[in-house]
Amino acid sequence: MAKQDRGIRTRRVILEAAAEVFEERGYDAAKITDILTRAGVTKGALYFHFDSKKALALAVLDAQVAQAPRQLPQASKLQEFVDLGMVFAHRLSYDPLVRGSVRLTLDDMGVQLDRSGPYVAWAEIHTRTLQEARDRGELLAHVDPVESAILLVGAYAGVNMMARTTNKRHELDQRASTLYRHLMPSIAVPAVLATLDMAPGRGARALAEAEGTAAVRDEVVAPVDG
Repeated sequence: MAKQDRGIRTRRVILEAAAEVFEERGYDAAKITDILTRAGVTKGALYFHFDSKKALALAVLDAQVAQAPRQLPQASKLQEFVDLGMVFAHRLSYDPLVRGSVRLTLDDMGVQLDRSGPYVAWAEIHTRTLQEARDRGELLAHVDPVESAILLVGAYAGVNMMARTTNKRHELDQRASTLYRHLMPSIAVPAVLATLDMAPGRGARALAEAEGTAAVRDEVVAPVDG
């Protein structure tokens, strides 16, 4: 088990190092030697987990969605819908895997890479959330979950790219909030709309709620001897 744990930790270190290098240099300019130096591992250790730079980049792309924190169930599915983007904006402020994966997703220089994975995965997640919201009566009658999900993911990517290109990434939380404040009145029934927290900082608050709930859930109370 200890050997397996070491392998998991080593893979994570390599992934994070690769993400940092990809974010700084893009896919084409990134070199395996740079990743090895950043990770502090041997070439053999890296190639044990990833057989090429392309495999590394695809793993970083996959991590954008696969390693996203679980959403804390909310009173409404539309709050969960909002939280998907607000949590993502918050993660961009500190998570090297998210930052590196976004650079790869938005960087059209890596022509050898299939960069569609995160877009498709996020569209599917948002579609399912909106379908559940519709089943609960939270959506206006005209709303198509698939269309709205694709629109949101595309608009979010555009906001992200603009913030990054203009060196305003620190404003992404505010800009994501603005995006939701413009979108949600067109899809949410008024009673649900009035309850939504779309303010800047929502991502950090949602994660804090999730961590607090997990701590309570994982707490073990020892049985009392009778």
